[in-house]
Amino acid sequence: MNFLILLMTAVALGTQAPGPAPNPGAAAANGQTAPAGNADNGRKIFGGYGCYECHGYVAQGGGAGPRLAPRPIAFAAFSRYVRRPTAQMPPYTNKVVSEKELADIYAFLQSIPDPPSAKSIPQLNNLAR
Repeated sequence: MNFLILLMTAVALGTQAPGPAPNPGAAAANGQTAPAGNADNGRKIFGGYGCYECHGYVAQGGGAGPRLAPRPIAFAAFSRYVRRPTAQMPPYTNKVVSEKELADIYAFLQSIPDPPSAKSIPQLNNLAR
């Protein structure tokens, strides 16, 4: 049982590993485009439904929830997991979160920029000296 939990955790973390920035053209070619959403409204919904409690205020991940941004997973996978999660997250059915709200949350996740590189932070550069 512990092995299964460890394996599931490794798979979940692997899907959240940083990678290349998404290619919108490739997503469109595969029919994986996300519906249009409102990032500002998505930010409000993310806070209002308490998503930040597990995933952090900017979806950076936390003790209970994985990183969701920057570079979120494909919308289809995101939507599927929100509706039918396999871990501790409660399911958010259409009765709880509408498709429009889900698209807004996803737009918010897509709007979150990559963090600055360590080299661009003077305080970190001074520590190396």
